[in-house]
Formats: sequence, structure tokens, C-alpha cells
Amino acid sequence: MELSSYWIKLKSFSGECLRILKVTKKPNRVEFKTIVKAAALGMSIIGFIGFLITMLKQVFFP
Repeated sequence: MELSSYWIKLKSFSGECLRILKVTKKPNRVEFKTIVKAAALGMSIIGFIGFLITMLKQVFFP
């Protein structure tokens, strides 16, 4: 590929990034707390499932 095609792709990508940044907004305190709670709950559930799998493996396959 030519250097000009890379430049065009880079220019297009940077334009799309700027467009997305203009549309997004910073979450307020309530939204942020809700997101943190949901992420913590999801990580806890995944960790508990991993713990159960490990315990079952140790019990049934010593």
C-alpha cells in the first residue's frame, strides 16, 4: 500500500474518534456508582463460579 492510503485511513480514524468523543459525556455520581456496583457484582459472581469449580474439582478428582 502507498503512504497516501495510510494517511487517508489515519485521518478517517482520527475523525471518527473525535466524533465519538464529542458525543460521549462524563457520568454523574449516581451513574458512576451504579456502574461500579454492577461491575463489582459481575466480578463477584464470576469469582464465586470459579471458586465452586475449583472446589468441585478438588473434591471429585483428588
